[in-house]
Amino acid sequence: MSTPYQEFKSLHASNELFLLPNAWDARSAIMFEESEFPAVATSSAAVANSLGYEDGENMSFDDYTFVIRRILSSINVPLTVDIETGYGTTNLEIAENVLHLADLGVAGINIEDSVIQKSGRALKDATAFAKTISFIKNKLHARGVDLFINIRCDTYILNVDNKQQETTNRLKLYNESGADGIFLPFIRDEKDIAAAVKNSTLPLNVMCAPNLPGFDTLNKLGVKRVSMGPFLFHKVYGEISQLCKAIVAARTFSPVLAED
Repeated sequence: MSTPYQEFKSLHASNELFLLPNAWDARSAIMFEESEFPAVATSSAAVANSLGYEDGENMSFDDYTFVIRRILSSINVPLTVDIETGYGTTNLEIAENVLHLADLGVAGINIEDSVIQKSGRALKDATAFAKTISFIKNKLHARGVDLFINIRCDTYILNVDNKQQETTNRLKLYNESGADGIFLPFIRDEKDIAAAVKNSTLPLNVMCAPNLPGFDTLNKLGVKRVSMGPFLFHKVYGEISQLCKAIVAARTFSPVLAED
């Protein structure tokens, strides 16, 4: 019988694009499973916002793990967790958090190669970050645990100078770090996507964003996984806001009671 890690990893080897939904609580995760998605991810931004926090590790790791536990207990498909920068300041602290998630039963994680400072978000040193990934992988192997590590490379989300070349330089390091996948949020140009696929030995993950090519095009370009990020969460809660306004305007509950 295959493990959640094995099931999750195999989804990145398919000839068909792997569409991954991002949950914010147990109920949304259940609905994704009922919609026959083969796996579920968390969105740190969506989970944080649902708890009244801004994204960027402002919610505590304990709060986050409570939500993760509830999701794990509610679904039967693999779960991967957006761990942001790792909720730690040292490689050991980050690795201990990752090991804790592995012990809970998650199949994978996303971890970012940027850090939030007082002046804003900035890229970490790529060589040092690659060593962090290798450190985590070695700790997992020592424990006899497999976990899909997806590196979120933030060159495009931060729109850094010479971002295609900077991405290429980072991918060379990350390919050798022991990671299982590469995530480039907000990459949109087909030439940039094709270059990233060419320069990585690891499966490429992109995210919902304005002007992102359609699924068929992404599949032809060699992208293996596309995720929803926090966009579905924001859309759902935007609808709630509109319904509240409609109730007040109508002076009746008909906006939420009317059948489609």
